[in-house]
Amino acid sequence: MNPVTGVPEALAKIEADLVAPGGYFEVVEDDVLGERMPVFKNRMANLRDAVIASVGFGDREYLIFSDGDARRVITFQDHERAVASVAAALRDRFGVGPGDRVAILAANCPEWIVTFWATISLGAIAVGLNGWWVGPEIRYGIEDSDPVVLVADAKRLARLGGEDPGVPTIVIEDDFDDLWSYDLDAALPEVPIVEDDPAVILYTSGTTGRPKGAINTHRNIIAALGLSFFHGARMAMLNPASADASPTCQLVTSPLFHVSGLHMTAVAYLVGGVRSIWTVGRFDPLTVMGLIERERITHWSYTATMLHRVVSHPALEDHDLTSLRSGGGGGSTFSPALQKRAKAALPNLGSTMGVGYGQTECAALATLNSGEELNLFPESAGRPLPTVQLEIRDALGVPLPAGDEGEIHLRGPMVMPGYWRRPEATAEVIGPGHWLRTGDIGRMEGGRLYLASRRRDLIIRGGENIYPVEIENRLEAHPGVAEVAVIPVEHEELGQEVRAVVVPAAGVALDAGELASWCAESLSYFKVPTHWDIRREPLPRNAAGKVVKQVLVDGAALQFVEDDEA
Repeated sequence: MNPVTGVPEALAKIEADLVAPGGYFEVVEDDVLGERMPVFKNRMANLRDAVIASVGFGDREYLIFSDGDARRVITFQDHERAVASVAAALRDRFGVGPGDRVAILAANCPEWIVTFWATISLGAIAVGLNGWWVGPEIRYGIEDSDPVVLVADAKRLARLGGEDPGVPTIVIEDDFDDLWSYDLDAALPEVPIVEDDPAVILYTSGTTGRPKGAINTHRNIIAALGLSFFHGARMAMLNPASADASPTCQLVTSPLFHVSGLHMTAVAYLVGGVRSIWTVGRFDPLTVMGLIERERITHWSYTATMLHRVVSHPALEDHDLTSLRSGGGGGSTFSPALQKRAKAALPNLGSTMGVGYGQTECAALATLNSGEELNLFPESAGRPLPTVQLEIRDALGVPLPAGDEGEIHLRGPMVMPGYWRRPEATAEVIGPGHWLRTGDIGRMEGGRLYLASRRRDLIIRGGENIYPVEIENRLEAHPGVAEVAVIPVEHEELGQEVRAVVVPAAGVALDAGELASWCAESLSYFKVPTHWDIRREPLPRNAAGKVVKQVLVDGAALQFVEDDEA
């Protein structure tokens, strides 16, 4: 272990060899949107190349959608034929071509994935509309992205109340089979695609205000995949014995309209030839545990909420989850208490569990912390990955020294070109040199990122800055707490005070006084909540697993529908 960086010496050597000249992940400098920056030398030219290459995986299973006893299995070879057929149908029937938008509004299903690959193979842009949106939000997304055609399932179309979406619509249950079999002998499109062509528009979570469509280009997604594969390679080389004889099988519980469900699963698994099991319907811990046991799942990418619901479930010990040999996630913070609980419940994750940091605006990934480093630095989101440049800056944009808190700025080939048709919003977050202002607060120590909060979540009490995540982590360490969110309360003299919304664990009765004492043991007096809301209903969350704090702050309606098909 390097005493200065805390990085295992063996890992540091592996990383250096991987990115060195001649290494598989060799890093070179190249022009990206007019800026010189580090990139991976060995990379695909565009995402359509991944579909072409996937034919080499033949009749191996790519997608398995499991709904009770029903299983839909799509092989890599069948998938490529379906993509070519659907692309031909979109081109011939709807005139879809380069730069056009194809909007997708559906639950996770093979049709979603095939439509995505068909769209980007045409040089067009896939628009992943949020499957939890209600009617007005759906209409907003359609109007904002202005698609040539909408591919949607009946359940989400019904949220429009019978009104015409205003765009030609392919109803998955009624119309998609015709596209799937339109021309199974069709060749994949050959229209030119360059790296910086837009591939997808994904809408930011919209926890406050209207969502914005973040554009991810072919380059952005391929760069993010490079980061993910680099991490997988370094972990496999560090722990070769952990890659046992059982073939890799990934469990997917994230929605496709989110970067974790699209980039890091559907796209990554096609590139890597990985077998994947997809759940259908609302997240259910019993279903997940059953799938891990029955399908011998080896890897699972989760949100903190999903992981908590599994490791805290009373039926956990009734299931054999020993096949699970690695797991990780992002989207929201993983408190040290949750990490400890998960490693105790799932011992195989002790040396492989990972947490990371990224945004839709940077195609999902920027830092990762896993294995022994996570055990040593459980509060860190990890070190920046190769090609990622990260700075902490003050309100004037001046870089701060290590240890000082400020706004996280990112730079690299994974950073988006901007928001769809929002030049002003783009200018607010993309600065000189193509640096991304993330809006997140953090600090760098020992080369590692430590997250504080979103700037909008910051609580200022009597001039003191209070970061909710610090209080949330303390409360999550309480054995009787299942969920917690810390939000501000307006105060005439102090400006703001701290309010904690706490959901007790099943069968536990919590007392506000005891919780305040628990916080006071390790937090300054001004950080201890003075307002408590102890309730039984789960906290409101969006599809990424993040608590929608605006609902708690002002009672705003949750603009999402988490139903049995989401």
